[in-house]
Amino acid sequence: MDADRLIAWDEELRQAHTRLRAALEATRTALDNDSAAPDAARELALFCIGFCSALDGHHRSEDRALFPALRIEHPELGEVIDKLMQDHSMLAHLLGSLRAAVEGGESADAIERHLDGIGAIMESHFRFEEREILAPLRALHLDRPVPDVLGPL
Repeated sequence: MDADRLIAWDEELRQAHTRLRAALEATRTALDNDSAAPDAARELALFCIGFCSALDGHHRSEDRALFPALRIEHPELGEVIDKLMQDHSMLAHLLGSLRAAVEGGESADAIERHLDGIGAIMESHFRFEEREILAPLRALHLDRPVPDVLGPL
């Protein structure tokens, strides 16, 4: 990485959250169009699996790279980071349930309930994360590629 280029981690995190919100909406759109095409179930599965992979990958990357660096520079954020990691674990469980529902051919209503739950928790998590760590992220010195830190979005 270019030593003269500092990454604005706060902006990168906001952009990652924006992309993940868009992925959730694309999945909802695929669900809404489920009955319109003969390959709709397969398309829905691709959207759901893609969304699940993106959100899970984002959280795993944060847990492995972003949060340890943030703990070093801001040890006072330990409880906040612990709460964020707890949210990641809960969302991973919900994503697993969504995947099982899609792969098991559950109804559109059942899948929509899964998406509603994930969307509510995801949004609450993103807002808490942005409220609590964006300011410290502005000054974070972390010399790693963005995909390693925030996931391959």
